[in-house]
Amino acid sequence: MNILVRWLITTFAIIVSAYILPGITVVGLSTALLAALVLGLINVFLKPILIILTLPINIITLGLFTFVINAALVLLTARLVPGFEVAGFWWALLFSLIVSIVTAGLHSIVRDKRA
Repeated sequence: MNILVRWLITTFAIIVSAYILPGITVVGLSTALLAALVLGLINVFLKPILIILTLPINIITLGLFTFVINAALVLLTARLVPGFEVAGFWWALLFSLIVSIVTAGLHSIVRDKRA
């Protein structure tokens, strides 16, 4: 049940981000659901490997390089999911920031409702 809630929250965050940012295009709800699924799978399997491989530069930049990794993963998701388009790197960076903020807020609301 927890995975389903996280997936729906991420889907909602993707829709909100696409509404706010003109450089992000999401064709419909099914595209947002698929993009959330693919982004989640990429974050589970690929992101830890990239974090470990880029650990020296991440330490030098005090963790800011993680934003670059997140943007690259968003661009990879846009390549894999038809109907989900990102205009460029900076839009991907803003998208990842907004999705992170919205999902963190919604997760805290859901967590408070369960307690």
